[in-house]
Amino acid sequence: MSDHAKDERASDETQSADATTERTEGTVDGDYEAVVRLLKENEELKDRALRVAAEMENLRRRTARDVHDARSYAIANFARDMLSVSDNLGRALEAIPAEVREAGEAGFKGLIEGVELTERAMLAALERHGVKKLQPEGEKFDPNFHQAMFEVPNPDLPANTVVQVVQPGYSIGDRVLRPAMVGVAKGGPKHQGDAPAEPGPVNGQAETDA
Repeated sequence: MSDHAKDERASDETQSADATTERTEGTVDGDYEAVVRLLKENEELKDRALRVAAEMENLRRRTARDVHDARSYAIANFARDMLSVSDNLGRALEAIPAEVREAGEAGFKGLIEGVELTERAMLAALERHGVKKLQPEGEKFDPNFHQAMFEVPNPDLPANTVVQVVQPGYSIGDRVLRPAMVGVAKGGPKHQGDAPAEPGPVNGQAETDA
């Protein structure tokens, strides 16, 4: 084989090797880009999956809360109406003078006892369904559950202490069905943790300190 032929063959082999190298490099580059693309898509899918899981968990919590509230507060309107009936029973009993109670005939006393029993049974039934009576005398005034009707000067009691309950209140769960109507003390020392300014009734309700 002549030297010229050898040179041409060597040149062909070099070109073939270069072409093979280029194809190999192109394949590697293409594979790398495909892997990067797949990794990115995988991250996006994971992010979507996490967001869907978070949304489902939030939905589950909201549903559980709604179901709990529905069970706890479904009778709220009915219970509020029954409070008026209970109030009327209480007023009827309070309207009977003590001497009439004592001097009344057996039938009349039986009627009184029946009304008292009915009132207690009604309140007990409401309590079984989560309704609680609020009798806050001696407690610190809470505008969420109490309505201040008047103030009573009393330097011996901390200001904003409930000193009289005009009408008991009722709550169901952590909600108020009807605020307790109360009288609050003023002029005494502050409750521990109260702000310096002493609040007073505003629009029928006493303000508490922040």
